[in-house]
Parts: sequence; C-alpha cells; structure tokens
Amino acid sequence: MGTSTIAGMVRATCSAIWLTLKSLMLPHPTRQQWLDIAQGFLERAQFPNCIGALDGKHIRVKKTLNSGSQYYNYKQFFSVVLLALADTNYRFIIIDIGSYGSTADVRIFSSSRMGRWLQSDQLDVPQPASLPGSTRPPAPYVVVGDEGFALSSHLMRPFPRRGLDGKRWNFNYRLSRARRFVECAFGIFSNKWRVFQSAIQLAPQNVNVVIKACVVLHNYIRTHEATPDEDAQVYSLPSGGEALLLGRSGYAGLRVRELFADYFISPIGSIPFHQ
Repeated sequence: MGTSTIAGMVRATCSAIWLTLKSLMLPHPTRQQWLDIAQGFLERAQFPNCIGALDGKHIRVKKTLNSGSQYYNYKQFFSVVLLALADTNYRFIIIDIGSYGSTADVRIFSSSRMGRWLQSDQLDVPQPASLPGSTRPPAPYVVVGDEGFALSSHLMRPFPRRGLDGKRWNFNYRLSRARRFVECAFGIFSNKWRVFQSAIQLAPQNVNVVIKACVVLHNYIRTHEATPDEDAQVYSLPSGGEALLLGRSGYAGLRVRELFADYFISPIGSIPFHQ
C-alpha cells in the first residue's frame, strides 16, 4: 500500500478508538469521583485533599517544514507536549495535547482548558475540607506539580531547595510522594506503546490523534488489565528553584502551602519517612 493510504488508515483507526473510548475512559470527573481520587492519594501517598498529580511529557516528533524552533524543547529534540493529570491508579484524569515543545509547562497549563477550568472552579471540585484530624481552617482540594508550574491555591509546587528548613523539606518530601504517580503513569504509558520509543514520523495533527488513542487505551488497560509489577515503578523527580513571579493567586497559594506544611509536621499529620 502507498504511504498516504497507510497514513489515512492509521489516522482513521486512532480517531475511531478515541471517539469510542473517550467518554468511558476519560470522562469529566464528578464530585464523588474527585473525592475517591483524593482518598487514593491519602491512602497511597499520605497527601490529603489531593485530586491529582500534574506534569507534562515531551512526545518526540520529526521536525516539520517551516516550523522553526517551535517544536524544539529544552531537552534538545523536537516534541509536542502531553500535559496530564493522573490519579494513584496511574490513570489519566484530564489531558491537554499538542502544545509546542518549546513552550514551558506553566504556560501550557495556564492556557489549557484544564488550567482555566481549575482556576475558575468549573471542574466540580469539592469544597475545602479540614485535613484529617485537624481543627485548623479547611484546606482546598489541590493538584500537585513540580517546579515548572506556578503556585496557586489550587496547585501545590515544592518549596525552593535553597535554604530549606525541616518543615519545608518535609513538605517537599510529601509532595514528591504524591507527584510520583504521574511520573510512573508516563513511564508505563511510554513503555506500553512502542510508537513513543522514537520520533513519531507523522504530521503534528496526526501525532495528536495517535496520542489521544494511546491515552484512552492506557486508561482501559489500567482499569481492566493492570499488572502489579508496573505499580512498582518509581521515577526520579526534577529539582529547581522558585523562579516564577507570584500573582494574587500565588500569594493565596503560599498560604495554602504553609497550611499543608504545618499539618505535615504536626503529630496528627506526620508520617515515618521510610513509608
């Protein structure tokens, strides 16, 4: 068969997989489902009021004509970005696909539907609730991310590594325990689908269709056929400083982060570090 014929078959098949499974494997979570996700993070990461781990993955693609440096990322290859929120079963909850590889995660998130929905309270996230056993003011439900994201009342990122005291080090440790789930999700995702082991030889719009199909198939497998050995994967976490300027939402995020940090060193919120 000719190249154009095969390309059309791949595109049509992946589109059919996405349209068939999207509503089943990537639905918009209900308030109860958010609570179930938060319970998973409490039980498996000991991070209460967490409704997802957020990160971006660079999907390697071939250089397209007249694209300049748009797809060229800081890792020095051409890519599109899969931004994903994951739960503790390594399933993707919400995704954003197709941003240029040269775009920073913070910009991708702020301009994505996921980011706009979260910041404008359009995701039916539960109302703030007291942390387990705490009598302090209720804490909002949050997502956790790395240093590449901007701190806000809905998104927790680590304290800068320079000059950490015990409380802040402990918070970063607890946050990394929650963040590892999206890192593991990406690892399982890439290892399962060999198309991601090298640069995808497709036009960007067709790359997006392939990624969408693999995302819903990944969730299907995680739901129905997940194996215990995959759950054991742990990936290293990046480091960096707090380089982003804080807007009004950032200052609110500072207060929320301090609330979690104080809770994690309290008798009711602390855990042994070996867990």
